[in-house]
Amino acid sequence: MSDAELVLRSTRVITPGGTRPASVAVADGRITAVLPYDTPVGGARLEDVGEHVLLPGLVDTHVHVNDPGRTEWEGFWTATRAAAAGGITTLVDMPLNSLPPTTTVENLRTKQEVARDKAHIDVGFWGGALPGNVKDLRPLHEAGVFGFKAFLSPSGVDEFPHLDQEQLARSMAEIAGFGGLLIVHAEDPHRLAAAPQQGGPKYAHFLASRPRDAEDTAIATLIARARRLHARVHVLHLSSGDALPLIAAARAEGVRVTVETCPHYLTLTAEEVPDGAGEFKCCPPIREAANQDLLWRALADGTIDCVVTDHSPSTADLKTNDFATAWGGISGLQLSLPAVWTEARKRGHTLEDVVRWMSTRTAELVGLGHKGAIEAGRDADFAVLAPDETFTVDPVALQHRNRVTAYAGRTLSGVVKSTWLRGERIVADGEFTDPKGRLLTRTL
Repeated sequence: MSDAELVLRSTRVITPGGTRPASVAVADGRITAVLPYDTPVGGARLEDVGEHVLLPGLVDTHVHVNDPGRTEWEGFWTATRAAAAGGITTLVDMPLNSLPPTTTVENLRTKQEVARDKAHIDVGFWGGALPGNVKDLRPLHEAGVFGFKAFLSPSGVDEFPHLDQEQLARSMAEIAGFGGLLIVHAEDPHRLAAAPQQGGPKYAHFLASRPRDAEDTAIATLIARARRLHARVHVLHLSSGDALPLIAAARAEGVRVTVETCPHYLTLTAEEVPDGAGEFKCCPPIREAANQDLLWRALADGTIDCVVTDHSPSTADLKTNDFATAWGGISGLQLSLPAVWTEARKRGHTLEDVVRWMSTRTAELVGLGHKGAIEAGRDADFAVLAPDETFTVDPVALQHRNRVTAYAGRTLSGVVKSTWLRGERIVADGEFTDPKGRLLTRTL
């Protein structure tokens, strides 16, 4: 403890070796040691959180901050406050829904400058792969983006068009050539076009318009191309349980494919979505309870690697009661941990599982070796959680800019008591410090 400035002590500390009573020593923003619970602290400041659980700060690699350009939808100040309130200490911002999109180095610099003084937590950036920007991919990689997002079907915004098959092959080959990561919104546009398209308030009609086979077909195509090019690919926001056997088989034969899903697919079901409730619209859609069971099984066996929010907010007026025209996106940053924990514990999972899905593996996905676990050498990023306390979601208490949520009125387990970034408490009991976040770049 001789060099420790701060010691956090809990009877339940989640470490890579399991959950145990421990004292976590911190100096210069890093964890210096994880020691027995009753180790004397010497001259260090002691923060004893009692029986609350000390877990590593969550790492959310799928967030649409929309800043600059659509700041009436969200922004770095509000998004990172919501993240901090939910125990998230690192996020990686998606390249679209901001103006400009992160598709050139110049645009990346613009976004970094906007984020620099507004981030309450650490922030990294994805680049974008568009039909016309293959020449920009390597410069963006060298500038530190964590990988490149592409759509295989229309994105919903004109400035970020999707890739056709030839363009996908060209972008994937370029990214594989410098060892980068391609992350993909995988829905097949031809399957979507062939599906029945009925507007209006009925959720069943919207669900039919985004069938599972659109995801399954797109993922099969993505895997086939990744196999040929020896490329590293990541499937975004998987909602179709039917694609899981294909993914498991591809991984078994050595295809470098990883997969994420989202809290709303794990905790909400199509059967409970009210007609006209635009706050539940997202793409791919929230599917049936039986399909949700398949996703949980895949998390348990490792076919699905991680859980991220796909926080994609908009102004309230865009969440209309017509599912065909309402903006598609769930706002989940502040509620992701309690939402997932509430359902996970019902299904027999532990907080260690949740940490693996929402912190350790997401940090590994983007190569943030100093994040995602409580062990010596890592950043002193923590969330303090009361796992047995419950609360009912009140939109007024949310920190993201437009307080629209599909979780309104739901009772969730797990109250985040405080969040720490590099050894500094950045939020406790609803009180925030000034922004302390740093801008992150890829280091691998």
